[in-house]
Amino acid sequence: MKSKSIKKILALFCVSSVLILSFSAVSAAPKTGTAPINLGMAGKYTILAKSGISSVPKSVVTGDIAVSPIGSTAITGFSLTADATNQFSTSTQVTGKVFAPDYTSPTPSNLTTAVCNMEAAYTDAAGRAANYTELYTGDISGRTLTPGVYKWSTGVSINSDVTLSGGANDIFIFEVAKGITQASGTHIILTGGVQAKNIVWQAAETVSIGTDAHFEGIVLCQTNISMAANASINGRLLAQTAVTLIMNTVVAPK
Repeated sequence: MKSKSIKKILALFCVSSVLILSFSAVSAAPKTGTAPINLGMAGKYTILAKSGISSVPKSVVTGDIAVSPIGSTAITGFSLTADATNQFSTSTQVTGKVFAPDYTSPTPSNLTTAVCNMEAAYTDAAGRAANYTELYTGDISGRTLTPGVYKWSTGVSINSDVTLSGGANDIFIFEVAKGITQASGTHIILTGGVQAKNIVWQAAETVSIGTDAHFEGIVLCQTNISMAANASINGRLLAQTAVTLIMNTVVAPK
């Protein structure tokens, strides 16, 4: 009975987070254009995953990383060193801190909030009204895309460089009903002042970034995110299952 009560409380907490974040995103939006996605506390992490983060050394991560509700043993390949406070760990692969719910308070409650905020942001992104639907049947290879909300009932494939063109405050939201697959050696290129922090890729299935590829933006994935050898991203990896790194460079957007 106690377990069921805790689950109900957490569910209500997450629902409240959805409503609060949705209101905040709308109220903070400019009078014209697309409203941004509010990440809440999830936006404090370069990588946040519910079931694990693994690295084949050496990856280079700039910013904090975290797992929750799974514990710190699900963070593998990082050679963690616990801080004296036991509120976080450090790793030579991470320029930042490493958090897990089995660390000392306030870490567990902070991570519960962050995961709820991540799920709320995913729901928000998935529900946005689209400016463009089924564009190029999901194959955006070689295309130049302008600001707005893009929606596909399929997966999205990137087989050659994609350019996102706009201004510094322009918002891009990509709603993908399946996965995102980026081919090896390809790049997402930003022009006109577009910022990675204003780009959100919401995907219901696996996001796969190929060998030596470069990605830009915040990935909100309902399943797993995998980066092949030497791939890089200027953005965030926020997964509702696991994140897999293989000698990657992951930098939080400014």
